[in-house]
Amino acid sequence: MDVKGKVKDFIVNNFLMGAGQEKIQDDTSFLEEGIIDSTGILELVEFIQDTFSIKVEDEELVPDNLDSINNIEKFVKSKTINS
Repeated sequence: MDVKGKVKDFIVNNFLMGAGQEKIQDDTSFLEEGIIDSTGILELVEFIQDTFSIKVEDEELVPDNLDSINNIEKFVKSKTINS
């Protein structure tokens, strides 16, 4: 499964309780739509680090990297290319 698929499955199963998969598109803002709160971001970061074997630095905890499936895919790919 690709980055987008893994992230979407995680979001749906952990934050939407397995329902509402149609509500989340690749460019849906998790924060604006109330899908993930600040505590949820920490869970998401842990998932990203464990699943994709990357380290998310404190300065990388910004919406440009983590606020949508598209943003996460770009971020993960940039981290795996540069490692």
